[in-house]
Amino acid sequence: MSVATVDPSTGTLIEAFEPPGRAELGAAIQRGHRSFLRWRRLDVGRRCDHLRELAVVLRARRVNLSVTMAREMGKPVFQGEAEIDRCAEVCEFYARHAAEFLASRPVGAGAARSEVVHRPLGLVLGVMPWNEPFWQVFRFAAPALAAGNACLLKHASNVPRCALAIERLCAAAGVPEGVFQTLLTGSDAVRGLIEHPLVRGVTFTGTAAAGSEVAEAAGKAIKPSVLELGGSDPYLILEDADLELAADACVTSRLENSGQSCTAAKRFIVVEPVREAFEALVVERMRRARMQPPTQPSCELGPLASVAARDALHDQVRASVALGASCLLGGYVPRDLPGAYYPPTVLTRVVAGMPAFSEELFGPVAAIVPVVDAQEAIEVANTGSFGLGAAVFTRDVERGWQIARDELEAGSCFVNDRVRSDPRLPCGGIKDSGYGRELGRQGILAFVNVKTVYAA
Repeated sequence: MSVATVDPSTGTLIEAFEPPGRAELGAAIQRGHRSFLRWRRLDVGRRCDHLRELAVVLRARRVNLSVTMAREMGKPVFQGEAEIDRCAEVCEFYARHAAEFLASRPVGAGAARSEVVHRPLGLVLGVMPWNEPFWQVFRFAAPALAAGNACLLKHASNVPRCALAIERLCAAAGVPEGVFQTLLTGSDAVRGLIEHPLVRGVTFTGTAAAGSEVAEAAGKAIKPSVLELGGSDPYLILEDADLELAADACVTSRLENSGQSCTAAKRFIVVEPVREAFEALVVERMRRARMQPPTQPSCELGPLASVAARDALHDQVRASVALGASCLLGGYVPRDLPGAYYPPTVLTRVVAGMPAFSEELFGPVAAIVPVVDAQEAIEVANTGSFGLGAAVFTRDVERGWQIARDELEAGSCFVNDRVRSDPRLPCGGIKDSGYGRELGRQGILAFVNVKTVYAA
């Protein structure tokens, strides 16, 4: 499988890389294991010093790194700079809290001494996606490194320059050679990497279909895994919602990263009394976002990652319209632009059985689902196989809190705000959106040995 950089705004091949052979991959794993044996013996404070330095290096290179993202996968540069800032923040978060999260805990168990301690597992393989090519890596790597693990990165094959840049960032921060390694290999090598006895865990972000294969391989090898898979996040707009606030949050979420985010708002479930007013606000805001080359500072909506991805999205839109959805904005393939652009699109009267309802729309397409009342909104939100994020908009905050806490089936539920990840809070999904958690205290404990030590 080829590993190449193709500019999605023009379709131009920038650079191609020769994937390593089996012997090279095996040597990298051996090198990583040797490095792990030294790294794990460093005091957690010394490991965290490297994370602090990594944050410094990230911020110093944020402009160049954002351009790399724009040219490889189309992210607007101002969003790319914000992504690098988040990476620096997650490094600093674990640098501050790793010692606390990993601290031994005495437990009274009738012994002279008994403790629960946390020790690293070894090499953790990260199989990462292209849509947030730095953030998705750092959210697993920062806690894994702080815990004393070493990391192998198998990144998406269309972002090799981002993948190589991350390894160089770690080296610039003084992380010892071999503790973090990028493997420019295709997806056909993933199962063999998981099966290698020196690889002790795997974290994967991507589609449910690919995640199922990763989970199967990890389960067969009896290794822990964390899966963050797709989402079709519902945003509930109740009859007493602040519609201006709701429309701003929904459109911001839907257009972030040109609509290519797992936790983006994808289904807007709106009670009928406010549907038309909400539709008008969403269309107005979506129409403002003009498509531009992602390297332009004013770009709000860049291309999708590839022409194939754009065409697949358009097929979902056309199929939904054929089944009865109404297209209020967009819904066409631009003929005057090269590359993988797709316009801001708003569909309404979306119902079950349409791709816009049941599938993940990975692009700037808003799907408005009309419902009668709040109870039906909750039922519709919980329909389907995904359970990554959800949000509810209402002026009755206590009511919204109860719905988010007790009624919505998702890993992250927000009230009067868009779903997003934060280093302080665990992030992950349920159902076909995966299992396990990243970030927060749970993120650093995902790949440690929770060990009981007992002395009679």
